[in-house]
Amino acid sequence: MISLPIGPASPFDPPSLLYELLTHPFSVFIRTLHRLLRFLRGPAFPAPAHPIRIVCISDTHTQKLALPPGDILIHAGDLTNSGTTTEIQAQINWLASFPHPHKIAIAGNHDSYLDSRSRSTADVDRTLDWKGIHYLQHSSVRLPFPDRGRSGRVLRIHGAPQIPACGGKDFAFQYARGDDAWTETVPADVDVLVTHTPPRWYRDLPRGLGCEMLLREVWRVRPRVHIFGHVHAGRGQERVFWDEGQRAYERLCARRESWVLWGGSLGLGWWLDVVRLLVYGMLGVLWTRVWGAEEEGTVMVNAALIDWRNGKIGYEAQVVDI
Repeated sequence: MISLPIGPASPFDPPSLLYELLTHPFSVFIRTLHRLLRFLRGPAFPAPAHPIRIVCISDTHTQKLALPPGDILIHAGDLTNSGTTTEIQAQINWLASFPHPHKIAIAGNHDSYLDSRSRSTADVDRTLDWKGIHYLQHSSVRLPFPDRGRSGRVLRIHGAPQIPACGGKDFAFQYARGDDAWTETVPADVDVLVTHTPPRWYRDLPRGLGCEMLLREVWRVRPRVHIFGHVHAGRGQERVFWDEGQRAYERLCARRESWVLWGGSLGLGWWLDVVRLLVYGMLGVLWTRVWGAEEEGTVMVNAALIDWRNGKIGYEAQVVDI
């Protein structure tokens, strides 16, 4: 009997490369191929003539850090650990201390007070002072930038906190995995989408902790930038190009064929999707690198700051120019 390396201790811990190679080697191959094709295709969208800089953070869990300058500061939830008004207000005060002209925050599952279903009885009669921060809960805001270009610019930003259930009654904004909490909930004209959960498979873990229903909604809306957190080990950025190669990649991730060294099988559908991924990826490379065309994709940003290994801030804020 061959023993495998120990897998992740928690669903939110990433598996080691050795563990993935032994248990899902073809999934490792697909993710690597997809990453290479995205890199070769170049930017998700053309460089803006009059850029607006977004500083992205998430999952600070009461902790603080220095932040770079920008036009908009966005926090994608989990400001706190226990979700009391005292913890939330301390994070609000910290965010309000920065000079960014516009600030936006949404709730995460740890921000219990912000969901009446998870709110502690000790906090029922207490309130928060958002100090000019736009708190978005299934809502949108339009931010004007009159100094950008001859006629100025306006960014439309939508925020929503709900996540697939992963905890007890004290976790906020949960819904049962598989339930549809997203269809037709995001305005079609949104430029920046802010959620706490990732869309499934993007800046996510290989097993897919993100939400497949959110992914379907993002396919419909196709924002220029999608900011989220929740899965700390998925932090970082990636480009998404909305074509049939992308759909093939998602189907391949969903199959996640199990091929341990001593057994397994791959179906015809798997191989056809590999071909689709490769063909559409190479067409995208030709489109941008040879013919000089421009893409109209999305930048996915997992802005989590807490290092999953020690529970302390281990990363810097991420910056996107839009």
